[in-house]
Amino acid sequence: MANVVVVGAQWGDEGKGKIVDWLSERADAVVRFQGGHNAGHTLVIDGVTYKLSLLPSGIVRPGKASFIGNGVVLDPWALIQEIDAIREQGVAVTPENLHISESAALILPLHRNLDLAREKAAGKGKIGTTGRGIGPAYEDKTGRRAIRAGDLADMDVLGDKIDRLLFHHNALLRGMEMETIDRDELLDALREIAPKILPYVGAIWQDLDGLRRRGRRILFEGAQGTMLDIDHGTYPFVTSSNVVAGQAAVGSGQGPGAIDYVLGITKAYTTRVGGGPFPTEQENDIGQLLGERGHEFGTVTGRPRRCGWFDAVMVRQAVKVNGINGIALTKIDVLDGIKELKICVGYRIDGKEVDHLPASTVRQARVEPIYETMEGWTESTQGARRWSDLPATAVKYVRHIEELIEAPVALLSTSPERDDTILVNDPFQD
Repeated sequence: MANVVVVGAQWGDEGKGKIVDWLSERADAVVRFQGGHNAGHTLVIDGVTYKLSLLPSGIVRPGKASFIGNGVVLDPWALIQEIDAIREQGVAVTPENLHISESAALILPLHRNLDLAREKAAGKGKIGTTGRGIGPAYEDKTGRRAIRAGDLADMDVLGDKIDRLLFHHNALLRGMEMETIDRDELLDALREIAPKILPYVGAIWQDLDGLRRRGRRILFEGAQGTMLDIDHGTYPFVTSSNVVAGQAAVGSGQGPGAIDYVLGITKAYTTRVGGGPFPTEQENDIGQLLGERGHEFGTVTGRPRRCGWFDAVMVRQAVKVNGINGIALTKIDVLDGIKELKICVGYRIDGKEVDHLPASTVRQARVEPIYETMEGWTESTQGARRWSDLPATAVKYVRHIEELIEAPVALLSTSPERDDTILVNDPFQD
C-alpha cells in the first residue's frame, strides 16, 4: 500500500484540508512535515467545521496517529490553544494520538515580535507574512541557535541556550531601537509551558519507521503551496520553508523511499494571499465573483484572497518540481454559470513566449498571460459524486487541464463536504 504526500500546486489555500481529511480515513497516520501555524486547514465533517493550523488533519479521526515533524516550527502556546479549542468540539487529543518531534524548532514570543516589526518597517515593500514568527524561527534554526521541543526536558541547560539565542536577538533589537528581551521572563515562560508540551514529544522518526515496516499507510500533509516554496516559489514573496514533496521525507526523518505517491492539490481557478506576482489575477468583476462564490478568505488571517483564472503554466511547473503523480482538482463548482472560462496556457515576456515562471523577480513582473477561452456550463456541478453527474463542458474543461499540466486528475472535489468527491484513482492503491 502506498504512502502518500499531499502538496499544494499553487500559492496555498487549494483545499488541502478537505482532501487530506478524505484521504486520512484510508491512512493509519498523518504527518505535518513543514511550516507552522501560518497555514490553516478547514475541515467540514458532518456539518461541523474544524479549523486547524498546527495539528495534522488526521487528529479529528479516531484511531489515527498524528505527527508533527522536525521540519515544522512549533509555537507551543498556539499549539496548546489549538488543542484546547478542538477538545471543546469533542475531539480527543492525547499523547497516544499526537506525537511531536523532539527536533522541532520552537517559535517564541520574540520571533512574533520581530516578524511584525520587520513587516511594519518594510512599508510598501512588505512580504505579506502572517506575523506569526515563522521566518525568524527558521532563521534561528538555520543559525543553530534555536530552542527545540526536546530542549524543554533539559531545564538545567536551557538557560545557556537562551543566552546564546538572546546574544543574537538583543543585538538585533538594539540596532532597530526596540526593547530587548528579558532572559528570565523567557525562561519562566518556557518552564511554564514545558509540562504541557513534553508528554507529546519524542523521536517520531522511529515511530514512523516502525509504522512503515509494519505496512501501515502514512499520509504526509503539506502546508502552503509550491509557489510559496523558499527555493521554487516566487521569491522573496514566499514562506520560509521548503513546501515541495521532497521535504516530506526530510521534515519527518524518513528516507526518500518512504514516498510512493505525490498528490498535488489545485483549484479549478487560482488564488493568492499577500503580495507578489500573480499573472492571471483578475482585478475586476470575474475576480470578485470567484472570491464571493469561493468564500476566498484566509483560514488563519481572514484576509481576502486575490483571484484569477487557472494558470496551467504554473501548475505544470509544480507538477515537475514535486514529481506529482496525480492532481486533486477542487472548487470546480465555483465556475458554475460562468459563460466563458479562460485558462493561461503560456507566458509572454517582452514579446517572447516562455513556458515557465522565471525565478527573476524583474521578469516575473513583466509576465503577460496567454489565454485560451473555453465554453462554460450552466448546470450545477455542486455535490457531484460521479463523472456522469457532470456537464459535458465541465468534463471537457477538466480533461484539457490534464493535457496542459501533464498530469492526470485523480480526485475531483465538487463542494466543501468531504463525500462530494469524485474518485478517479485512489492514491493509496496506486
